[in-house]
Amino acid sequence: MAARIAAIAKPMMNKLTDSLLESVYTSNKGSECLPADAGTGHDYLVDFLEKEVGSDLKSLKNVGDLLEKLREENSVLEEQVVTVSSCVPPKVSAALSAAEEAACSLKDLLQREQLVSNKLHQHLQGAQPWMDNLGQTLNQVDTIERHVKYLRCLQHIEELSGAVQQCLMTSSVWEAIRAVANMAALDAGLNQSGCSHLQDYLRETLHFWHKIIKDRLASDFEKVLIQLHWPIISPPTQSLTPTANGQEINSQLELLVTQLLALQTSDDLISQRPLASCHVSPPTQPASAAPSQAPPLCLPIQIMLLPLSRRFRYHFYGNRQTNSLSKPEWYLTQVLMWMGNSSAFMEEKIQPILDRAEAPISAMVELCRGLLCLVQEKVASDASRLLYDDVLFCHLVEEVLQFEKELRINQSYPQALPGLLHLLLEDATLQKWLTVEKKMAVEKMDAMLSAEGAWSSQYKDISDMDELKAPDCAETFMTLLQVITERYRALPCPSAQLKFLGLQRELLDDFRIRLTQVMKEESRCPLGARYCAILNAVNYISTILGDWGDNVFFLQLQQAAVSLGEEVVMGGLGVMEVGRLASLEGSLFEGLLALLDRLKGDMMGRLLEWTMREITEKAKVYSQDRWLSLPAQQEQSTMTLSSSACPMMLCVRDRLLNLHQVLSFSLFQLAWQGLALRLDHVLYQDVILSNHFSEGGAAQLQFDMTRNLFPLFGHYCKRPENFFKHVKEACIILCLNVGSAILLRNLLKESEEGGTGWAGAENPPPECALNELGVYCLASCDVCILLNLRASWPGQ
Repeated sequence: MAARIAAIAKPMMNKLTDSLLESVYTSNKGSECLPADAGTGHDYLVDFLEKEVGSDLKSLKNVGDLLEKLREENSVLEEQVVTVSSCVPPKVSAALSAAEEAACSLKDLLQREQLVSNKLHQHLQGAQPWMDNLGQTLNQVDTIERHVKYLRCLQHIEELSGAVQQCLMTSSVWEAIRAVANMAALDAGLNQSGCSHLQDYLRETLHFWHKIIKDRLASDFEKVLIQLHWPIISPPTQSLTPTANGQEINSQLELLVTQLLALQTSDDLISQRPLASCHVSPPTQPASAAPSQAPPLCLPIQIMLLPLSRRFRYHFYGNRQTNSLSKPEWYLTQVLMWMGNSSAFMEEKIQPILDRAEAPISAMVELCRGLLCLVQEKVASDASRLLYDDVLFCHLVEEVLQFEKELRINQSYPQALPGLLHLLLEDATLQKWLTVEKKMAVEKMDAMLSAEGAWSSQYKDISDMDELKAPDCAETFMTLLQVITERYRALPCPSAQLKFLGLQRELLDDFRIRLTQVMKEESRCPLGARYCAILNAVNYISTILGDWGDNVFFLQLQQAAVSLGEEVVMGGLGVMEVGRLASLEGSLFEGLLALLDRLKGDMMGRLLEWTMREITEKAKVYSQDRWLSLPAQQEQSTMTLSSSACPMMLCVRDRLLNLHQVLSFSLFQLAWQGLALRLDHVLYQDVILSNHFSEGGAAQLQFDMTRNLFPLFGHYCKRPENFFKHVKEACIILCLNVGSAILLRNLLKESEEGGTGWAGAENPPPECALNELGVYCLASCDVCILLNLRASWPGQ
């Protein structure tokens, strides 16, 4: 090992020596020592002498001092090298000695560890029989201890059972209830135990005594309720407080209710039914009857529900005439009547007792929950039997929705507790509902589109209410969709609501296709009443869908669709569209709105094209008028409308009046504005640019436009000339006096010849001159063309 340590230490020593030498060299580097490169020694010496001596010859007397200084530095370096070489070997030797001692200590420790390990192994082998015997003894002790606990528990059960028996014999009901409550607590503690026989025995004992106590209390409670005229089947006509021994009955009522509440824990344990079930419900209930966990009904309410449950089953089960699948409103209305008739009794008699007992229970809510159990069972049974009868199924759904509405509003039943709507969310029932809803809607669409007054507005005689001028079929269809919305709005499941929303979108697209088909049949006469009614229908549906897109209910559905990723609504949308929906920038009806707007744009374009075709035909005579030979304005006593313009003006007036009568306000705004822009283009191209004008002809054109055509549109806006910019500005140019026209023409020619560098501080651009004249739309080249159309130039 010493040789190995020496082999390791040798390079370490060499490294240490090199380090020390390097430090010495570094410390003397500032003393201008010679560089390591011998090739540069001569240059270094020359630089050294230049620095120390320089060009001053008088400084040569210092050469002796300089030589002495260099000798001293050399001797110092030699001493340092000798010191380093003499101190390194002792350190290496010390390190080798320490390493050898550590190796010896390690070897000694390994030997001692092996010795202790052997002794421990021998000790464990010798102690193993003792450990085995001790383990058996401890197991026996544990078994005996468990047997003792088992017997003590059994003894405790017997003691509690005897205490209950003794209390019942002495009529100490409160003590008996406490003993039964202790049994229930013991049963809860044994839930994790494996003593199944002990648990069965305890539960049988608990059930035995609980039934005896409950039957005794229930019997007394029913007698008191009879004296208080419970159940209240018809609306109470007198005070609920009995006239005779009322104080004593109230005391008995409070005592029995309090005792039954104390028996609640054991009753819940024994019943072993789902939390949402109740005492009056049958042992087996469909899963749909318990959509969410709710606490069990309190015992007093369970007993109070017994006579109502018997009446309900007597009238609405079996072969009774009142048990009719076509009349679900009978039992639904009956239950609502029971709730309403019993509310005063529950609030005046039962609720104060519950409050004094510090029970966090609402008596009226508990009664409604119990009655709802009866209705839930009945509705679930009827719904499964009506899946193949569309009419009766629709009637059942309508009655259930109405019942739910009255339950929440009139009886103030909490929204957190389930009513009846969850029964309609069963897969088979919900799918049937969607199928029937679609079938009925399609049938109504067929009927409304084929009705005699389908394309007339029912408010056509009431101007204040007929701004949209929606035809009866469109209004009926949107009312149908609104009714569907009201039906599924109250559903507690967003996923189910989104399915109905998908159905509505499907119906909307179907109705759009039907409108398109009818429009194509009427496109041969776009100015007809039916074509315009279809256009109004498209606009009406777009307006309603735009409002729905901002409705809170549909915005909530939009968020639900994004979070759930509902394929019925979100199918086919890209990442950008989904992002816009999530940020509420878009709406669920965006795709339908785009299709409707496209249809509206196509129909409006066809309508304006047809109208302009007729107006253009009437304007041909006007465009061929003799504008060059018309007399000047000074030669005429009064200006009148050109006779050739009368057919065109009459046609424009008649078409505007007709469109105003048959189109909705927003559509008519688009129509007359589009018509004005198109008419401006036709007059500018076919009348103005196709003729030359004398001074009288230009004045007549301006009179026809400003005093006759523009006022036709003045009924619908304050400044109609803004929609005839080309015609208005062309009239300004043609009617300029001769001097202004010459100056303008010269200015435009100079600017055209000068190019882009012509305009400057002294020469403003021609646009400034045109703007001063009121010309903003026409370009300089267009103004030049119009100036060339003037016939009244000097010298011509």
